[in-house]
Order: sequence, then structure tokens, then C-alpha cells
Amino acid sequence: MTRNQLLLLGLGASLAMQPAAAQQKTTKPATVTKAPTATAGGARLVEKITRKPGELVIPYEKYVLPNGLTLIVAEDHSDPLVHVDVTYHVGSAREQIGKSGFAHFFEHMMFQGSDHVADEQHFKTVSAAGGTLNGSTNRDRTNYFETVPSNQLETALWLEADRMGFLLDAVTQPKFENQRSTVKNERGQNYDNRPYGLASENVSRTLYPYGHPYSWLTIGYLEDLDRSDVNDLKNFFLRWYGPNNATLTVGGDVKPAEVVKMVEKYFGPIAKGPAVAAQKLPAPKLTQDRYVSYKDNVRFPMLQVVFPTVPSGHPDEFALDALADIIGSGKNSLLYKNLTKTQQAVQAQAYNSTSELAGEFTIVTLPFPGKGLDSLELKVRNTLKEFERTGATAEQVARYKASTEAQMVNGLASVQGKVSQLAANQTYFGNPNRLPLELKELRAVTPADVNRVYNTYIKGKGAVVLSVVPKNGSVQPAKADNFTVSKDGYKAPDYGYEGLKYVKPTDTFDRSKQPAAGANPVVQVPAVWQASLGNGLRLMGTRNAEIPTVTMLLTIRGGHRLEQAMPNKAGISSLTAAMMNEGTQKYTGEQFSSELEKLGSAIRVSTGDDNTTVYVQSLTKNLPATMKLLEERLLHPRFDEADFARIKKQTLEGIANQSTQPVMIADKTFARLVYGAGDIMQTPGSGTTATVTGLTLDDVKQFYQQYYAPNVSYLVAVGDVDQATLTNQVGFLKGWQQKQVSLPAGMATTQPDKTRIYFVNKDGAAQSEIRIGYLTPLTYDATGDYYRAYLSNYLLGGAFNSRINLNLREDKGYTYGARSGFQGTRYVGPYTAQAGVRADATAASVKEFMKEIQGYRNGITDEELQFLQASVGQSDALRYETGQQKALFLSRLLEYDLPTTYVQQQSDILKNLKKEDVQGIAQKYLPADNMYIVVVGDRAKSFPGLSELGYEVVELDMDGNRVATAAAAPAAPAPTSTLTPPMETEKMKVKTKDADGKKEKRKSKKDKEDAK
Repeated sequence: MTRNQLLLLGLGASLAMQPAAAQQKTTKPATVTKAPTATAGGARLVEKITRKPGELVIPYEKYVLPNGLTLIVAEDHSDPLVHVDVTYHVGSAREQIGKSGFAHFFEHMMFQGSDHVADEQHFKTVSAAGGTLNGSTNRDRTNYFETVPSNQLETALWLEADRMGFLLDAVTQPKFENQRSTVKNERGQNYDNRPYGLASENVSRTLYPYGHPYSWLTIGYLEDLDRSDVNDLKNFFLRWYGPNNATLTVGGDVKPAEVVKMVEKYFGPIAKGPAVAAQKLPAPKLTQDRYVSYKDNVRFPMLQVVFPTVPSGHPDEFALDALADIIGSGKNSLLYKNLTKTQQAVQAQAYNSTSELAGEFTIVTLPFPGKGLDSLELKVRNTLKEFERTGATAEQVARYKASTEAQMVNGLASVQGKVSQLAANQTYFGNPNRLPLELKELRAVTPADVNRVYNTYIKGKGAVVLSVVPKNGSVQPAKADNFTVSKDGYKAPDYGYEGLKYVKPTDTFDRSKQPAAGANPVVQVPAVWQASLGNGLRLMGTRNAEIPTVTMLLTIRGGHRLEQAMPNKAGISSLTAAMMNEGTQKYTGEQFSSELEKLGSAIRVSTGDDNTTVYVQSLTKNLPATMKLLEERLLHPRFDEADFARIKKQTLEGIANQSTQPVMIADKTFARLVYGAGDIMQTPGSGTTATVTGLTLDDVKQFYQQYYAPNVSYLVAVGDVDQATLTNQVGFLKGWQQKQVSLPAGMATTQPDKTRIYFVNKDGAAQSEIRIGYLTPLTYDATGDYYRAYLSNYLLGGAFNSRINLNLREDKGYTYGARSGFQGTRYVGPYTAQAGVRADATAASVKEFMKEIQGYRNGITDEELQFLQASVGQSDALRYETGQQKALFLSRLLEYDLPTTYVQQQSDILKNLKKEDVQGIAQKYLPADNMYIVVVGDRAKSFPGLSELGYEVVELDMDGNRVATAAAAPAAPAPTSTLTPPMETEKMKVKTKDADGKKEKRKSKKDKEDAK
């Protein structure tokens, strides 16, 4: 339904389906107040929703302007911020054969300026206001959104209105060409260069009839982008981007009357666009199974079975979701029992996804190397037959309903989450208040409903069966391809592009003037309480009763760094954390998972470079039961031999798989170069084939007994619980025994004697991965050079409008995105500049990277300093909104022994920052030379030109060994740090950190949704 995502064992691929819905009206609950009154500006209040005690409702007011624009205002003063979302009811489903990718392409063009907003200024204006922004496109809608401090609301509305009403004269051929190149890079990065990246494309064109707008992906085809021109794009805007086809949703620290007045001013003069009728197409009908296949650069073959189902909003949607949960979601699913648990598959999962016009029930399985897809398909079919025999049980359905209801509650943690729900429900259903209805439908699902939808949509029905097989020919498809697309009966739709005219609004005010911001909102750093237990465990918490949930983070210091003392056991920290997520002395892994699902809770153990973390999420009412499970997981792990054998096998396969992914190869090579010989950070956290092969279950038990200790740990809690209650609930932790744990000291840093390029060949890579940097002497310091380095890099490679990104993405069109950053914890970390770039622009990209890094040492402008101070200085309003954000903030206080006043100290540093300070930091921590440059790409496409940049080029194999002199430059051995035994890498982590050392979140791209 909302979003079902499959993560392929950290294989660098994710297949996801995006929510949408069918056009239908729904009965309004009793909380609706009808009020057909109009304001002086003509906005008509059509309904007002209020919340009754105990009701899961998002309160709002809904207006309609004379030009057809729907306005929804959700007043919420819990945080001094506001989220603005403009959703246009047009996605790739309004495209046609030969013109795919237009909706997503146009999303990019909407950020290229309008009459009163210069090129590249939309991002800069919002960033300077301390906000964040983006846009996304799926099959059925395109939305644009900003989260800003509440005093910047009028600026956000001014920006959105300007591109709705004054865009087309700013759309030029050069901008068109630049963004066409950017979209091509996006496709290369997220589809063509990603394992399994083309799976959804193959499924879509096989499942849907020729010409059906779901038969291609939102990203579109390169050849369609090549044949389009700027006039096609302008017609697309005129046809679909009228206010009558849009919903503007504003939520947060606002007053509805003031919002309405602003919206009438900025959006009211925009003329209504052509009428947009609801789109309806028949569901695909498969008379037999359709077998298709393709070859990919993968280690694991993949079998994907897809049945057509129902669109979003259909009465059977929740029952199909429950069916998918029972068949293939979690440790109690049938696929897990039959395939994953028995080591027949690396992963096996099922999910039901819905869009506005259709739905898809998908089963995805990845066998271990050497296993055939034909036998795997038989096991999948037998699993479905098993469900036929057993049917759904009351317990299975109850678990699904409890966990899904908890997800609904947690979805309200942020103002963006609330606004997004209101916007989507208005766009697809004409009813923003669908949450109570969905909750009612969810609670009504019965086992009989689940059995019925299986018989209706799955049993005996035709499916698309996709085989993704390795290029080396080691595995054959499940069956020979038996389907080719037929064009019979296709008739191109007439979307009404003829005679469209661009009519600009007529204003009674000067729209060219950016609105003045109000006074900066007062940001309250959460009030915290602290305590400690006799065993050394530190506690910290803050009360937040906005939603009835509790978020907890238990941090155990050590992580991958502990392996410095035992390099032959690299990977033991990761393997131990994985085992902690299995069974306990009281429960098997399946039983434990079942208990969590009944509560709608989560308890997950994960490990990183410096720490092991236990994440806990619970509804407040279920906190006591969740804490009993936490006690089991943390203090009484089962450490079962069969679980260990399975996880170890999966880990080894995951390590071996890294060589298929250019991103992983680049990260691995860069780490080998940056860290000195003997530093455990040269070795990925997952370990190597050699080290993991030698690990035993006794090693795991010993690691747990020796390093999981309260005296090197701290627990933070945020949510609807007070200190006394929380302290009582975690009383069991008093019995956690103290241990003597020696945390390793950092290794000495070594630097290259000069800048070299290290090239790793990856045949068939659609893009080149670039990493540039060195190991800095910086450790985390909230108010010292580390913080100042963060500020300095913000202009170079930290913001969207940074020099590096504007050069490589916006000006040159070489990449989908480029960035740089300093990483530091209690240990020193690297400075890294990175991007995935167009293969034929590899050498040019390296040149531009180095030009920007070296040129930054010359200083910044007054305008850049002003932008830096405004952008970072006003961003506090967005930092402490959700429970997870607050928990990370508290964790940082304990991890680095910081006073809560450090935030004010940072503010003072920023306010007093001078251009000379930024330049001084750049000159100190951005060396003019002595950098490692890593390039991973297809030699035939990426290598030419590298030797002409003036650097020595050293070619390495994937294990870090020099294979040849790659250029005419004098031969020289690679630095000692590259001449190490073969190593593998773990799943890529985004390591760019913000001012507080927090890992920066980056929006991931989905097969059904693409973001700018």
C-alpha cells in the first residue's frame, strides 16, 4: 500500500513501489465541519477537521481558490517550522509512447528558475533560509516541497507560486540540455549502473500492454529524452501544471487565516489551466505466465514473480498487504521458512504495491550462486500451494494489523509526514482525511479476507516471471522467454496539447521582490534529564507527548574499531550484531519477531565503525512489554549454531558480491589508500572472505561477553514517557554486569607524498565512481576546528549550491550529484570528495574536482559568507523535530560529553565567522597536493584522458594490488597502504556529517519514484 520496499541484502539495489490511488470519494467521519464560506480574496473554506481525544486524525482546514487550486492548512505548533508541499496530479502515467520520462524531466526543469527567481536560486534561497527542499515524481503525481523555519513561510510560497505562474520564459535551450544530461546521469547512477536496476523496467513492459503508461518507468528511456525538445516540455507544463490540477498543503507552526491570505496573494492571480479528467485504464490480464529474462552484472541471479492486483484505495488492498506479509515479510513468513532459513536463498520476500491505476503483488528471491532459477521457481510455487493448504491464521493477521497500525502512528512524527499524507489523499481521493478510514479498513481485515484475495488474484493466475542472470552465463533463466510485446490495438492518446497558450498572471504587487522574513523562531533545545546506574550505564531522556510513541537508542562503544586488536577476526563485531537480532534464550528468532509484531515494536541491533547500537521503537502503551523483549535480546541472546551457519554464509556471499558494484569498489579502494598499514579501517566492517571464514560461534560468544558492557554504554529515550516511568521500565539494566573493556587508540595518520590517480577497471560500468581525499588530523569537536571545517566545506561541497555540485552537475552536466565532506568521530577521519560521473567525462570531472578543491584555498566572497551564515544559522528549527532526531541529539551529548549549551556556542562561532577564517581552515585542511584520487570505471570509456591531467596514474586490481603502469608517467610503487592482502567491503554508508557529527540523510531513489 503506502510503500513496500525490498532491500537486497545490502547488494546495492532496492526495488520499491510508490503509493498512489484510484479516484474515488469516501464518507467523511464525524469530525468534519462543513463551512462553505469564502474569504475576501475568494478562497472558499469547504471543510474543517478537528481531532477528538484518542482519535488518530490530522486536523486541517481545506480551501478552494477561484482558479481551482486546493489549499490544505494543518496547524501544528509543536515545532517552529513549516512544510510546504505542492502536488500536481501528473506523473509518468500522463506520458505516451516515444515521450517517456517527461514528468520527471519537467520536475528537474522546475528548479531552473522562473521570471522572478534566477537560475539556481530556488535551492539557494531555501538553503539560505535554513530549510531543505526537493521534488519527486512517480507514476501518478509530481510534488515539490520545502521545510523551512516558520518565519520563512512566505518566501516558500512566493517561490512555488513563481514557478507555477511564471516558468516558461525562463526555460531555455541551454537549461534544457543541461538537465537532460543530469537526468541521463541519474538513470546511469540509479538504474543502468546498479545491480538489478533494470528489473522493474523489464517487469513493467511485460506486465502492462503496449502503450499503457505503466509499461515504462518514471525515469523514462534515454532515446525518448534525446528526441524531445524544449517545446515538448513547455506544452507539458501548459497542459498539466495549472492550479486546478494542484494541491497546496501547508503544515506546521502557522495560522490558517494568515496562510490563506498569502496564498491568495501569490497563487490567486494564476489562471486556471485546462481541465484534467480522471484517468482510468483496464487492469492488465494475463492468460498465462509470461517468462522474460535479461543478463546483468550480478553475483546472485534473481527470480521475480509479479501478479497484477488492484489499485490503491481498493477494498482488497489491506487484505493483499496482509497476504504479502504472511507469505514473504519477516522471519515468520513462509518464504523465510522455506527458502531463507534453509539456506536455499540469500533472500526471499513478497510485497504488495499499489498505484492509481493498478497494483502488483511481487515475490522476489535470490538463490545462492550455483542454484538454478528453475528449481527456485518450483520452491516458490510450492510455497504458494502451502498457503492454499493452511490459509491465513488469526494470529498472522493480528500481527500484520498491529505492526501496520504502529507504522501509521509513527508516520505522524514529522510535519512533513503529516503534510505528505494530506496531500496524497487529496490528490488521489479528493479527501485528505482518509487516515481514520484506512485505520478502520485495516482493523476490519479477517483471515477469510486474506484467503479470498489469494484465491481471487494469485491462485491459478498468470504472472510475469522475470529471471535476472549473471553475464558469465553460469545460470540459466527459470524458463525460456515466451513473451514479446505486441503493438496490436494500440492507439495513441490525445492529451489535448493543441492550441495551448501561455498567459501570465497580472499582479497588483511587485512580485520581483522576495518577501521579507519574520523574526527568527525561538528554537528550544529539548529539556533533558540525566541519570546513571551503579554499573556505569548513563541514561538521558526528554519528554515529548506529541504522538504516543517512545524512541530509544542504546549505544555500546567499540564496534569495528575493537577488531584493531584482532585483525584476523575482522567482521566479528558485525557478525555478533547480526546474531543478536536472532533468537534469545526464551524465544527463537521467529518467536521473537512474532512478539515484536504483535506490539508493533522494533528492536534492532547494528554495528558501525565506532559503536554498536540498539534501536528501540514502541507505542507508549506497549513499552512495558517491549522492555521485556529488550531485556531478552540484550542480556539473554540464544546464539544458535544453525542461525550462525546461515548468517555466516550470507555474510560471505555478501562480501563476495561487492566486486559487482563500482560504488563499493571505489569505497574499498579509497579506504585502503587513506588508512595506514595495519589500521583496521583499511578492512571493511563486514570483514574479508578470509577473516569471516575463520570465525566460529565461540568467537561471537566471546566478543559479546567481553565487549557488550554497561560501563562503555549509554541509553537515551525520547517520547511520551517521563523519567520515573522510563527508569522503572529499564530497571533490568541494573543487572547488566560491568566489564573491563579497553577501547583502542587511533592509529597514526600517514599522508601521500604527492597526488596520484588510482584506477580500477570495472568492465561494463555505466558510470565512473570518483573519490578524492586524504586522512585528516581532525577528530570530532563541536566547537573547534572540526566544526569550523564543516562550515568551510559547506560552500565547497556540503550544500546543493556548493561550488563542486554547481560545477559538475548544474554547469557541466557530468553527474547526478557531487559532494564533499569531513568525517571525524573520536577518531580521525578522511576528507572525501565524491561523485558518480558520466563515463566519457571521467577525466574532465577529476580535473574540475581538483580545480574547485585547490581554488577554494584562495578564499570566498562576501556573498558566499552571507549565504553560509544564513543557511546554517537558521537551520536549527529543523534539527530536533522527530523522536529519532532528538534521540540522536541526546546520544551526541553523551558520546562527546557535550553541554546542551554547545548549540549556542556553535551559533556564536557562526555569527562571528569571517572570510579569512574560512580561507584559513581551507588552507589548513585542503592540501594543494597530496591527495588520493580513486577512479573506478570501464577502462575503455573512463581511462582515456586521465594520464593527461598531470598526475601519475597507478592501475590497481580490485584487491588493491598494482597490476600495471597505466600511463607514461614514471613508474612508482603505490603507497604502502595499497599493498595489502585482498579485502572486501561492506555496504556503502553515507559518511558526510553535519555540524554535530550526525550522518547526513540522503534521499534514496526508487524504481517507481525519482527525486531531483
